[in-house]
Amino acid sequence: MPHDPSPALRTALTIEANVRQVLRGKDDRVRQALLALFAGGHLLIEDVPGTGKTILARALARSLDATFRRIQCTQDLLPSDMTGVSVFDPQKLTFTFRQGPVFTDILLADEVNRATPRAQSALLECMEERQVTADGETYPLSSLFFVVATQNPVELEGTFPLPEAQLDRFALQVSLGYPAVDDLVAILDAQHQRHPIETLEPVASRDDLASIQAAVTQVRVDPSLSRYVGQLVEATRDADEVVLGASPRAAIWLYRSARALAFMEGREFVLPDDIQAVAHAVLDHRLILEPRARLAGASAHSVVEQVLRRVAVPLLPTPDPPPE
Repeated sequence: MPHDPSPALRTALTIEANVRQVLRGKDDRVRQALLALFAGGHLLIEDVPGTGKTILARALARSLDATFRRIQCTQDLLPSDMTGVSVFDPQKLTFTFRQGPVFTDILLADEVNRATPRAQSALLECMEERQVTADGETYPLSSLFFVVATQNPVELEGTFPLPEAQLDRFALQVSLGYPAVDDLVAILDAQHQRHPIETLEPVASRDDLASIQAAVTQVRVDPSLSRYVGQLVEATRDADEVVLGASPRAAIWLYRSARALAFMEGREFVLPDDIQAVAHAVLDHRLILEPRARLAGASAHSVVEQVLRRVAVPLLPTPDPPPE
């Protein structure tokens, strides 16, 4: 832990330690998930079943003492099943809007690519605008509204791949992967009687989360690093293997995620290492490759890796020595 951390940083690190109790051996993935939350974005987890995607979302909600709802996305899911529906009141002779599960702080959209494009579009408005429009009325969502969406990259039958516009709404995408043997043994030992998620206690409030998000916005970014972010994003669009590169929104989330990482590291300023550390989680899922490049073995990860090697890293000015 950094020396003499601020109250907001102490709370953030406490949340991280709490979530790690139930997700063994995935400390880097836990931090990336928290970067999306602390930066004010949304998180997409793509992995095979049984790797802890739902547990991660539940652990975040329990740690924050926040409201948590889950949507199991299926082909028969209607937009109103998520956003809510107007119900006629025969006594008052009026319609009353009944809120759907999106009216929460943390929403888990499980297997989001099994929802139809119509249902995905309804979720898109919630993610981007943080509001619901129904019957001509607009209803605001929680100011801390955070979506954790999951999808299975193996079972593609009966799925509707997320359109580029919706993928671009996710600040970061992570894959949890399988645990190592030692971590798997620790998982088994921890569940000798019951799952540790059942005993996980809140360690922060909604107000604490708001304070953390406000603190992230105070992290300084040198102008040369802002240009570095722009050059990285532009380089993805210039890559020969890419049909569609990273958007200006990608640059915004690369910028914000780097600030969140610097905050978690106990610094008041961003380093080039922060930008490079979050580049894959922010950029990979946004790139669309040429079919021939994919057949030749290229991947979004390899393209971003080439971009990171090719774009010159700026030299930050040396800070002035403290006064004697």
